[in-house]
Amino acid sequence: MASPTDANTCPALLIAAPASGQGKTTVTAALARLHTRLGRRVRVFKCGPDFLDPMILARASGQPVYQLDLRMVGEDDCRRLLAEAAATADLILIEGVMGLFDGQPSAADLARRFGVPVLAVIDASAMAQTFAALAHGLATFQADLPFAGVLANRVGSASHGQILRSALPAHLPWFGALPRSIEVELPSRHLGLVQADELADLDARLDAAADALATSADTALPAPVPFAAAVPDAARETPLAGTRIGVARDAAFGFLYQANLDLLQALGAELRFFSPLADAGLPDADSLYLPGGYPELHLEALAANRPMAAAIGAHHAAGKPILAECGGMLYLLDALIDKHGRRAELVGLLPGEAQMQPRLAALAQQQVQLPEGSLRGHTYHHSTLTTALEPLARGECPNHRRTAEAVYRLGRLTASYIHFYLPSNPQAAAALFKP
Repeated sequence: MASPTDANTCPALLIAAPASGQGKTTVTAALARLHTRLGRRVRVFKCGPDFLDPMILARASGQPVYQLDLRMVGEDDCRRLLAEAAATADLILIEGVMGLFDGQPSAADLARRFGVPVLAVIDASAMAQTFAALAHGLATFQADLPFAGVLANRVGSASHGQILRSALPAHLPWFGALPRSIEVELPSRHLGLVQADELADLDARLDAAADALATSADTALPAPVPFAAAVPDAARETPLAGTRIGVARDAAFGFLYQANLDLLQALGAELRFFSPLADAGLPDADSLYLPGGYPELHLEALAANRPMAAAIGAHHAAGKPILAECGGMLYLLDALIDKHGRRAELVGLLPGEAQMQPRLAALAQQQVQLPEGSLRGHTYHHSTLTTALEPLARGECPNHRRTAEAVYRLGRLTASYIHFYLPSNPQAAAALFKP
């Protein structure tokens, strides 16, 4: 563990790949579990706004996982999060997003900004010497990119791994290989990986991946990386002191940024978790937070829980605040239709209905100006919404995409497809939840 004198220096790697689907999460989780089992404190971060990968990575490391994104989170908060982790961790792992150089900002931009060496993961299942050409291209495409080495994923055999390793030029270190095996692969669905709590054998998969990696990888820590000391936060006011926020969290509503929960508590709120699937009523709460998730996979249970729907309706009728994001917003509609055409009547606070689509309907970062202030976030959904409501505001995409998600307001209810990153404006966040 880092000592106070070197609290801002810590071994670190950014795990990236030439494309999505190469196995970045599996490799990052395997590394986290491997080093954790060696008694090291591992802190893992995820590039971009993803919710699902962090669930897996938190289980692998035993530590909370936060997002790093130069635009949504902001450079200053990214620097603070890394510096705070470096003060106590033995190893920092950052899982990249998409391909190494894809997007604005990209995983490579983050690596360069903070000087974190890139470990490239390449799916080698259908290649031999070309593996080395891809590794060389990733390492040299940008001359100022810190590069640690390469790791092969989905290798067919030990001899296949040896072919890949022998093809690498001398300047590209080999970090080992993971075999092609259903025992270590992580299942996925339309929004990405399956949620960690849905995988009964997740720990067995993580241990199997760590075991497989240990047979070919060096378990020595990578070189330390200096992280600039974080500027201490000014004494933060607590405008939500005494406010009890009911937070939906279960298999249908699990898309929660840990940073959002941390912020609400730092602002003075008491968080009370509840399950719209299983509970017959709300906790004693002044405000409600209904995050995104997979309500379409639990239509029958949600529709059948009329006591919960009535409790949420009574909360709204009493003029109490509600923030509903993506799946949370769908739950408040009159109805939701799943991809098989099954229609379920839900809470009915928002007029209209949504229909699940076979393809992605929207994917974009968003920034939206609300009466409470400007908030950043992102949108990622497979449904389309039909409603007579007029939007209170529309988001703007900083990457100049056409996506401009609507934000709806009825009384103290604020609803949108946007997953808000609340630390982007703590004052606005407080105003949304303050009774």
